[in-house]
Amino acid sequence: MIYECCCEDITFDKWKVLMHGARKCSYKRLISKIKREIPSLYEQLMLDVPNPYAEQCRQTNTHYILVHSMIEYFIRK
Repeated sequence: MIYECCCEDITFDKWKVLMHGARKCSYKRLISKIKREIPSLYEQLMLDVPNPYAEQCRQTNTHYILVHSMIEYFIRK
């Protein structure tokens, strides 16, 4: 897994491309994978605190989309 960008760093057109085909994914599983594979991101985003946006997390064929603090983080699988 590689952190690629967040929604603030890209254009709306790029966002639409990254979101194409997005489907729900398990927040708990995604957080567990991030903690194991990208520990620095886990610590920077303080993913050990409650997240009211957890239900909005998605995945596509190429990316996980973590929604935290109203920001979408695109992580390449």
